[in-house]
Amino acid sequence: MSVGILGPTFQDLATNVNRNISGLSMIFVSRASGFLCGSMIGGVLFDCMNHVLLLGVSMLATTVGLYLIPFCKTAVLLIATMSIFGVSVGAVDTGANVLILAIWGDKGAPHMQALHFSFALGAFLAPLLAKLAFGTTTVSAENHTENGVLPSALNRSSEADSGFLFGVPDDLNLLWAYVFIGTYILVASFFLFALFFKKSSRQKKSTASAQEYRRAKYHKALLCLLFLFFFFYVGAEITYGSYIFSFATTHVGMDEKEAAGLNSIFWGTFAACRGLAIFFATCLQPGTMIVVSNVSSLTSSLFLVLFDKSPLCLWIATSVYGASMATTFPSGVSWIEQYTTITGKSAAFFVIGASFGDMAIPAVIGILQGQYPDLPVVLYTCLGSAVFTAVLFPVMYKLATSPLKHQQRKCEDQKAQAYSSRL
Repeated sequence: MSVGILGPTFQDLATNVNRNISGLSMIFVSRASGFLCGSMIGGVLFDCMNHVLLLGVSMLATTVGLYLIPFCKTAVLLIATMSIFGVSVGAVDTGANVLILAIWGDKGAPHMQALHFSFALGAFLAPLLAKLAFGTTTVSAENHTENGVLPSALNRSSEADSGFLFGVPDDLNLLWAYVFIGTYILVASFFLFALFFKKSSRQKKSTASAQEYRRAKYHKALLCLLFLFFFFYVGAEITYGSYIFSFATTHVGMDEKEAAGLNSIFWGTFAACRGLAIFFATCLQPGTMIVVSNVSSLTSSLFLVLFDKSPLCLWIATSVYGASMATTFPSGVSWIEQYTTITGKSAAFFVIGASFGDMAIPAVIGILQGQYPDLPVVLYTCLGSAVFTAVLFPVMYKLATSPLKHQQRKCEDQKAQAYSSRL
């Protein structure tokens, strides 16, 4: 919810600091940059500190950031606060994955699916809290000037220039939306601190973490390939979710209501299948779920490219594509843990790969779509990413299952002992 709240409240934050939307777009860059730094810093710290304590501290820092954001009265301060907020969120993202792997190891597939379902559920609930529960004000197009500055913001220019860095926002609904989510995260952090101070839980976790340590023969190569795998997977997911609305209106000719429904179908099936994956993960191996997801995404994206002008195909294939993308990331994390132990640095590495895909691929597609408006660039990107991930996974599987030399010698010794015992 802390990440999903920014989109629906972006206009209100811009009004609060007396800026137009284009003049405040740097907050997305600052948050993404902070997220990358938080993932790297968190990956290092989670290898040398107690996981539960560090995760609780990171969530506490996230709460502080959420409390401060609506009080920022200058754009520079808001951008800086958003960057620091991104650091804490990046640490939470990496730490949550590491904590599940540390507790359950290669048996934690259902728990990993539940974690990522909570991400999707929070992203779904945040706009509802912002616009329905608390009803932050939405400014109509008539209230904009030609350069996009709000008249209400212009009337408050004297307040913005008065030198105050912090102040109570004029729209109290904006404040309550951030305070509500921040308080929820604060309560969750208290549970983590309580868990940390229970000595028995701490000892049990450390014993479980040290129970078994595996290192694949091609450990570093696997991490690099997983970096690329998540780079293209997350890039395609965010690209399709971000551009399907504009693609449907300009390329297919849908009206805005239909296009909005198409966008909702994609994210709705995505969230629903992440919830169902919690139960599927109890009876299916992570590798099997990845193969099913790859085949489904490859098939649906191929149909999207072949029948790019068909509204019916667009509805059906979008639903299948959203469902097929839902389980790939958590299944990938659970799958790699079966063959090589994932430390904090390792988790941070492939989380950074996903973050780079989140930033780079949609940006490139936005440029290409402007240069080639008659081509379904978005669909070509999704198909290309599906082909790449479908080819890359068998390569990763081959590397992951390559036995170590001492394992080969051990097997040969066991066979020799079995043969001599028969004699």
